[in-house]
Amino acid sequence: MNLEASKKKVAALTAPRNAVLVGASDRPGSWAARVWRNLNRYEFPGPVYLINPRRDTIWDRPCYPDFASLPEPPDHMVVLVPAAGVIETLKSGAAAGARSATVFSAGFGEAFDNDAAALGRELEAVIEETGLGVSGPNCMGNVCAKSRLVTLTEDRPLKLREGPVALVGQSGGMMIFTNSALEERGVTAEYLITSGNEAGLSVGDYIAFFGDQPELKVIVIYVEAISNLETFKAACRMARQNGKHIVALKLGQSQAGREAAMAHTGSLAGSVEAFDAVAADIGVVRADTLDDVVEITELLAHTGSPGGKRLGAITLSGAFRGLLLDGAERNHLEFKTLAPATTEKLNSILTVGSLVSNPIDGGFGVLTSAEKYMASIEAMQADPNIDIVLLQEALPREPGSARGEKYIQMANDYAATNATKPIAFVTPTSHSQTDYSRALRAKAPHVSFLQEANKALRAIASVVRRDALERLALAAKDDAPRTPEQRAAVTRLKMRAGPEVQALNEADSKHMLRLYGIATPQEALVTSPADAVAAAARIGYPVVLKAVSDTLTHKSDVGAVVLNLASAEDVTKAYDGMTQNLGDHKLAGMLVCQQIRGGLELVLGLHRDPEMGLVIMAGSGGVLLELTKDVAFCIPPVSRDKARELLGRTHAARLMAGYRGSAALDVEAVVDALVGLGRLASDLEGIVESIDVNPFVALPNGGYALDGLIVLRRS
Repeated sequence: MNLEASKKKVAALTAPRNAVLVGASDRPGSWAARVWRNLNRYEFPGPVYLINPRRDTIWDRPCYPDFASLPEPPDHMVVLVPAAGVIETLKSGAAAGARSATVFSAGFGEAFDNDAAALGRELEAVIEETGLGVSGPNCMGNVCAKSRLVTLTEDRPLKLREGPVALVGQSGGMMIFTNSALEERGVTAEYLITSGNEAGLSVGDYIAFFGDQPELKVIVIYVEAISNLETFKAACRMARQNGKHIVALKLGQSQAGREAAMAHTGSLAGSVEAFDAVAADIGVVRADTLDDVVEITELLAHTGSPGGKRLGAITLSGAFRGLLLDGAERNHLEFKTLAPATTEKLNSILTVGSLVSNPIDGGFGVLTSAEKYMASIEAMQADPNIDIVLLQEALPREPGSARGEKYIQMANDYAATNATKPIAFVTPTSHSQTDYSRALRAKAPHVSFLQEANKALRAIASVVRRDALERLALAAKDDAPRTPEQRAAVTRLKMRAGPEVQALNEADSKHMLRLYGIATPQEALVTSPADAVAAAARIGYPVVLKAVSDTLTHKSDVGAVVLNLASAEDVTKAYDGMTQNLGDHKLAGMLVCQQIRGGLELVLGLHRDPEMGLVIMAGSGGVLLELTKDVAFCIPPVSRDKARELLGRTHAARLMAGYRGSAALDVEAVVDALVGLGRLASDLEGIVESIDVNPFVALPNGGYALDGLIVLRRS
């Protein structure tokens, strides 16, 4: 996807030649007054023009009736008029030469207002037609430090500096809170964009622009709903190729959260599991809380990715050592045993009383001299079993901690010149900063200062997981040649799919599954009791009999499945009984199926999330599926390694490995099925709504899809 248009529009929005306040007002406390104040307060270098047809002057400045009356063509419009006047404002402004706009006005589809939603659709059409770069509507303005354009309606002072972070989100309040928290930690956000309803520019457009800015290291996004999925994915991949980190806070982790997102932005938030599946493929780190956003940003802005999950630590307290060990286990990180050479070196450095293991309780030995402190860090850096080195130290909040300040500077200088692995300081608790501590922090830009053991390790784990999943995604390719039978079957389904949901019957669904390497039990479609008996004899008793109809999607609920048929009489009786009981359904026949005993019931599936597109699911199946929700998600394509990782995130993986002495099950048969499901997803993209394989039974040798349902709908 070509992202140049996205970059051009955001560039026009963030660095305009002039700014025009449409709907200017000097009413105290009004958004117009606050925007005017901030444009002047932060010294926007271009002209600022005022438009209000009912005023000749405001703030002792000329006020113009329309765009045609301005001394020069408008470039950036700050739109502060009621919703009903926004569309005409954008049309006339674009006609006069404007390239961008920030629309503060609300009333375009928030809070389930159908009439307003229609106005929102009209607004989107006008933005598309004019080609304007528009942030909003329903936003709170923006901060662009490089151009000194500040339209954010924030009263508290802002620090305008370049790099290393950009913020963009659909909630102005969340962006302001995030920016304040980062400033508290001494981290500068060069851009703060409140994207609102995203009728124009979407979060993906902003990411595309930020991905090209060399001074930026971290892009933080707050997402209620992804409005343009393909742009979002392409922009994230481009930004990652350029070495940027993307940290996301996603609303919609609960049903109530999804409803709140819809009320707020007028769009449907998808499940967070689907978002995570997409994020894993495009290199996005998702955070659960704003605190986590800050911690992850601190880590990535100063030390980057740890590169792996193996930790090394030097602590000043045995108790803190224990907290790190607990936090590592909780967050699936590891304190590996130190290499023998490291242990030998540390034993030669430290005094008696120090605990030479990992983490090192170095309170007695490490701090006896600066030389021993640095020698211990160098030893940990050289250890092949360590990916990141953690040090216990807090930024001094006032003068008087000469030792701490000296050791922090030594570690920073070493990180800037000789370190081969990231170095991060970690504190036992979260705490506030002072001007003094922030000044010290500014002198140590090559190390991270993470707060509270578990929160710090959670941040590290999030980044480590991002790296691992991104590597799997980059290696996953769907380049297997398709057979003539596969191509013909896909063509038939494309002709069959329409705008309405349409389910294939079990026989047709399983036929597609088999074409893509997903094994099913022996079975035969029959249309008479005699044919059913003959099929059962060929397959071998016991058998299962299932009614086949396009209208029977949950057969067990209506008595359309009979198990344990052990004789011809059983088959005949079951056939006649189902035919009579299911007379309201148009039956295509009956499936006589080999009955599979034992094994582990799994669920495999494909689902089109309304926001994030196609996602693949795997996990524990059976009757407790909804209760346990032991499932994991990814997006296609699915390589064998990606399938194994997907299964590894479920408790089912432990059961398949042979739990408590039970026989190990054929994981590779499940992997085969997931790879096939991924290929089906690619080939049916645009026409498939869902694929449900429940249960898929894993056996010691092989595995089978006992049921299958493919639902079509052209998207």
